[in-house]
Amino acid sequence: MPMNRRALLASAAALAGSVALPRLSAAATPLRVGYIPIIPMTQLYVLLGEGWAKEAGLDLTLTSFQSGPAMIQALASATLDVAYVGIGPVMIARSKGVAVKVVAANVVDQVALIGRGPFASVTTSAASPAEGFAAFRAAQGRPAKIASLPAGSVPDTVLRYWAQEVAKIPASDIQIVGMGDEQVQQALLSGAVDGASILEPTLTLVQTRLPDARIVAKAGSLFPQQPGAILAVTEAAIKRDPAAVATLVKLHIHATAFANANPDRTAVIVTEAIGKGLIEPAVMRAALTSGATNFIDDPRRIVESTKRMQAFQQSLGQITDPVDIDALFDHSFYDAAKAG
Repeated sequence: MPMNRRALLASAAALAGSVALPRLSAAATPLRVGYIPIIPMTQLYVLLGEGWAKEAGLDLTLTSFQSGPAMIQALASATLDVAYVGIGPVMIARSKGVAVKVVAANVVDQVALIGRGPFASVTTSAASPAEGFAAFRAAQGRPAKIASLPAGSVPDTVLRYWAQEVAKIPASDIQIVGMGDEQVQQALLSGAVDGASILEPTLTLVQTRLPDARIVAKAGSLFPQQPGAILAVTEAAIKRDPAAVATLVKLHIHATAFANANPDRTAVIVTEAIGKGLIEPAVMRAALTSGATNFIDDPRRIVESTKRMQAFQQSLGQITDPVDIDALFDHSFYDAAKAG
């Protein structure tokens, strides 16, 4: 590791370990937070696990969801204030009139395509992905069954983009099946599907438990600079308590630095939050440092790729009324936190 990189991480670690947390008020400020229990939501686990939210005067009530589309229904019904969710569902929600803003980013290039069994073997040895899919169909007499999260989610969108625009896989050679995150993992482990377009920790967990599991397409190759999980807040919550939103974004930024600089401690926190009794801390640490885990916080880094993603979702008919992507993002809280 170059010295400048080491110095940067040391600086980030020092920053994350000395967070200045002003109290919002004598009484805790409540925020209803929806999240999907996956690694790209690590900033949330860190700010809770390190006690920063409570110390800063935030009372976060958490609700876990298995997919982004399900969480968007909760946002639309005004039962959530905050969503740690994928950018895809947020775009769809905004296009349907849900007043929500993206105030920070979580990760980029978070989705990879993993295969198991004969599918993994034939596709990783083929001259091209298209030839691999064709060879699998010829040998098995059926298309490869690939699991992902439901239509409109980031994993589903980037899989379809890769299959159509990058790998040029005929529709007859691939069957995409949408399901919840836990179901994707179970389907892979049981052999109910041949592969999955999915995120960590499923990617690492499956490879540790199935000797024949392999990455078929790496994170970043499905949809270059793919926007992924983000921190979104309803406009009602922003209007009602901007100070609470500002505090949450500040903590999110500190949590990003902490996660990048402290993989050991972060693995303990994330294991406690989403993998207790199911995933060993060593496996979680490997997932946190894999090529599919790239923590960021600056929302501007994903604006242009979000525009490309929306254009593709329009071509799929998932978004019939495109949204103004620039208006979807609110950079003011991030800018204020960085300036302060």
